[in-house]
Amino acid sequence: MSHTAPAAPGSAEAPEPATAPGATGPYDAVVLAGGAARRLGGADKPGVQVGGRALLDRVLAACAGAATTVVVAGPRPTARPVRWAREEPPGAGPVAALDAGLRLTSAEHAVVLSADLPFLEEPILRRLLTALRDSGADGALLTDADGRDQPLVAAYRTTALRHALADLAAAHDGLTGLPLRRLTGALRLTRVEDPLGSFDCDTWDDIAHARARIREHEHVLDEWITTVKNELGIDLDVDTQVLLDVARDVAHGVARPAAPLTTFLVGYAAAQGKGGPEAVAEAARKATELARRWEEENNGGDTGGGSAPDAG
Repeated sequence: MSHTAPAAPGSAEAPEPATAPGATGPYDAVVLAGGAARRLGGADKPGVQVGGRALLDRVLAACAGAATTVVVAGPRPTARPVRWAREEPPGAGPVAALDAGLRLTSAEHAVVLSADLPFLEEPILRRLLTALRDSGADGALLTDADGRDQPLVAAYRTTALRHALADLAAAHDGLTGLPLRRLTGALRLTRVEDPLGSFDCDTWDDIAHARARIREHEHVLDEWITTVKNELGIDLDVDTQVLLDVARDVAHGVARPAAPLTTFLVGYAAAQGKGGPEAVAEAARKATELARRWEEENNGGDTGGGSAPDAG
């Protein structure tokens, strides 16, 4: 649920929505991946793995729909191509980093994200972008479990951000060392409650909590499939229940070791064909039907429907 925050001192209330409710459209992404990670003992926080994927790669997967993605940090290998930027001087803080990243964007709206959000997903960003457009505010941000604003899990109007950054730079002779609240305090904001999506990893306890949650039964399958697809470079949305059903039917009707081998062959057959979800579904249907026939035959069922030939 979202609600509009009180206007900042000296600012007007957010205007009425200027676009159709629910519309999203193109957006850019700025991911802040710098910082000293002092509470992690100086570890490379964006590279820390949760569920087999680096935290930065998890965030990049969530904003894969962005027209342009800018990561503000020193370049490193990532799961998908991005543009790199760096604040001047390096280590000048989040406001300076945001300004450096924003300079490489061109869309009307941008999501601004930290690189330590293990549970961030694309639908969350869509909710933020929808709230931004429907409210007419300058920005829409998530709030955490304690109701605190999370300005680095947010969507903003880039024009409003640029104006606010320029005003701050003029007032403080630059942006070095300025806290984010100086920036957000000058903007009209709306909030979206999402304690899980806003969960960030500041400490090793946070990392341990994220890893444990991902391994919980209701999360582990989706997480594992996503991680494997990422590792293998596969961008394919397949109904995993179809493959699980094939494996179950083959294990029951043929033999347990036949299940994983059959699902491999289903994937191979799909790749030789159209290669999309429909091809997977068709190959799975054929394998399931074959397993049914195999089971019927082994159980003494009808193997063809014809009568036995005369003995003569």
